[in-house]
Amino acid sequence: MYVRLFSAIWLLFCAGLAVRAWGFQAPFAYDPVGPRAYPLLLLGLMSAGSLWLLIKPGVLQQQLHLPSVKRALLCVLTLLAYALLFEPLGFVLSTALATFAMGLLFTGRLLPCAVSGVLMGCLLFGLFDLVLDVPLPLGLFNAFVER
Repeated sequence: MYVRLFSAIWLLFCAGLAVRAWGFQAPFAYDPVGPRAYPLLLLGLMSAGSLWLLIKPGVLQQQLHLPSVKRALLCVLTLLAYALLFEPLGFVLSTALATFAMGLLFTGRLLPCAVSGVLMGCLLFGLFDLVLDVPLPLGLFNAFVER
């Protein structure tokens, strides 16, 4: 019952955001599809997922599983910590820590989670900063790197 209620509320929320996103206009044409394509695409995907949860058979027989709720709460707290530490620690370190924590949350082993966290932070920084030319905060590494 709670899943269907949440899905219905989320579907209404997506519809309201889609109405709001439909009016996005750019003062100049910087890409062919405009600024509203990305939010509308994401809202369409979220709406499709919500609609599936509304009509999916067997959802009423599901029970709330407490360890799953605890893991979801820890996941949200990890993402909140990532957002708060993004500027002070910098992209590389905060992404590495968040990836490490998420790996552990989903029953990963310590060493592979640590290695994947470091690789994720470094490789994504290289992709965004060097290849795509998106400036990212360096945080603690600001003293070592001269731009």
